[in-house]
Amino acid sequence: MGCIGSTPMVHLRRLFPTGPQVFAKLEMLNPAGSVKDRTARHIIETGIREGLFRPGVHIVESTSGNFGVALAMMSRIHGLRLTLVVDPHITSSNHAILKSYGAQIELVDGAATGGSYLPARIARVKEILAADPAAVWINQYANSLGPEAHYRSTAEEIAKDLPSHPDYLVVAVSTTGTLNGLAHRLKEYSEGLRVIAVDAVGSVVFGNPPGPRRLPGIGSSRVPELLDESLVDRVVEVTDEESIEACHDLLSTEAIFAGGSSGSVIAAIRKIVPSICPASSVVTLFPDRGDRYIDLVYGVATAEHPLVGTSDEDSESLVGARAVS
Repeated sequence: MGCIGSTPMVHLRRLFPTGPQVFAKLEMLNPAGSVKDRTARHIIETGIREGLFRPGVHIVESTSGNFGVALAMMSRIHGLRLTLVVDPHITSSNHAILKSYGAQIELVDGAATGGSYLPARIARVKEILAADPAAVWINQYANSLGPEAHYRSTAEEIAKDLPSHPDYLVVAVSTTGTLNGLAHRLKEYSEGLRVIAVDAVGSVVFGNPPGPRRLPGIGSSRVPELLDESLVDRVVEVTDEESIEACHDLLSTEAIFAGGSSGSVIAAIRKIVPSICPASSVVTLFPDRGDRYIDLVYGVATAEHPLVGTSDEDSESLVGARAVS
């Protein structure tokens, strides 16, 4: 899978024409469409090399998003059996992609208090493990191979892509694997690097109370075992509405059709720009592409970007109906 990685770095000159230079690594251009391709490849290939994933193994994971798609791709390449435990929040596009790759999909429907399906998903994973001796749980929230993938590949590419070491690294968090790997390696290159973790309002990753969240790919209803707060210098929270608005701005200004968490990092960078030196540089990454967010992001009108063919009144109504506060 030599086509995973070596993704391009772009300078967002149009979106940030003044002030700090802002660069983004386009992880959406990985073959299965996201930064999780790197994680899945490293976990699967390491497991095969070390004898954990032998013929007949049954890989199991709880995921409704990009990691599931990446695992499905790698499992298809290596002939591995894969079951993904998902919930009703899975997008129709992701569900169709997973089925096309041949993954077995199990849907849970019991939400816990606060609307999280994660406890039900994990409970179902454990039932599968108990019933099938050949089953192996990837467990992306605790698997140290996730950060290792980004320590070894993504961070090294960023260091080579940029003309100098960045002053700020801005990363959306969920399992925190990507942030951990990048922060650990890039701080070895530059001790002065400041790491900004971008979290969703309603996420509990950094100890905030749980709340409703609509966009996948950012935030979590549990604190990941991988979380290393010593690597984080600042946490910036963004709402679904801010992320959606920033996605529209990114598309209209830079012509980059990116997923929801890409809007989240842009919204966060806008919040920190007034307080940082104009001569500094900021690097982030766009984890996935926008085609999987047609309904959640691009079917939602915003104040600055009303849907084509709708009146202002219709657009406001749609925002109220689709966006989550």
